[in-house]
Amino acid sequence: MDDLFYLAVSTFAATLRLATPLILCAMAGLISERAGVIDIGLEGKMLAGAFAAAVIAAVTGSAYLALLAGLAVAVLLSLVHGLACITYRGDQVVSGVAINIIAAGMTVVLGNAWFGRGGSTPDLGPEARFMPAHFPAAAALRDVPVIGPIYADIISGHTLLTYLALALVPLVWFLLYRTRFGLRLRAVGEAPAVVDTAGISVIRLRYTAVMLAGLLCGIAGTFLAIAQNAAFQREMTAGRGFIALAAMIFGKWRPWPAFFACLLFGFLDAVSIRLQGVVLPGIGPVPVPLIQALPYILTIVLLAGFIGKAMAPKALGQPYVKER
Repeated sequence: MDDLFYLAVSTFAATLRLATPLILCAMAGLISERAGVIDIGLEGKMLAGAFAAAVIAAVTGSAYLALLAGLAVAVLLSLVHGLACITYRGDQVVSGVAINIIAAGMTVVLGNAWFGRGGSTPDLGPEARFMPAHFPAAAALRDVPVIGPIYADIISGHTLLTYLALALVPLVWFLLYRTRFGLRLRAVGEAPAVVDTAGISVIRLRYTAVMLAGLLCGIAGTFLAIAQNAAFQREMTAGRGFIALAAMIFGKWRPWPAFFACLLFGFLDAVSIRLQGVVLPGIGPVPVPLIQALPYILTIVLLAGFIGKAMAPKALGQPYVKER
């Protein structure tokens, strides 16, 4: 029983870590799409942010400068997306796909040119990374039954960026549903002409939304490169941006349901890691490729028929043309 409890605690702790970039990207996509701008480019912005953070961490040895670099690059790509979709009213899906392609190619080319490691960056030491933060008395309380492991491994022992991701969920909810800015943002995604008639700039609100999305993608990329890992690896996002989009849709463009969907994906990822190398009685070793595919299989299954009726913002994907 004790072994089962400790396994559950360690699995849930891993779930929080693995769900962190998903939570950040899901909140990013939610803010952008609530304003009426489709953001397929979450993957590319997260990847570019991860690369920028790893490069600056390798050069300067500062995790906080690396975070600023990740934020700056992701916001820059968000502005490119906004310029294409909001100012010039281009196709939002095409723009997002282009950002994904550019990020995937440029990170490999620049990484190989600068470091000669096939697109990867040098390994980082603890001083250049966001390391787990241990709360007071976590080690001393670890042996206390039930409460000790929960406090030491689930509540304590995560990086600053994981705690930030968890705190952002109620903050995004409050921003969208309890502030004037959130009301206007949601209105832009539903009826931009009405917002414009009220004398509020639709363009400004949509740019603000995509920039906020860029900030969150930059944090997610930084987490991947210098918190969860110790270097940048080519295509290290591994589809997490698309899984975050699936979680957002599964959550029907609402913060809390999207958050729990991210936890579900993170839990499945954590379980898949635990199952690697396990031999099932009468079956044999669990196939590693099948285990690694589980989060993506769940994404397809959920989107194919288990989300019910999901009503996207009515003006989602529609460029706004100001009436004269």
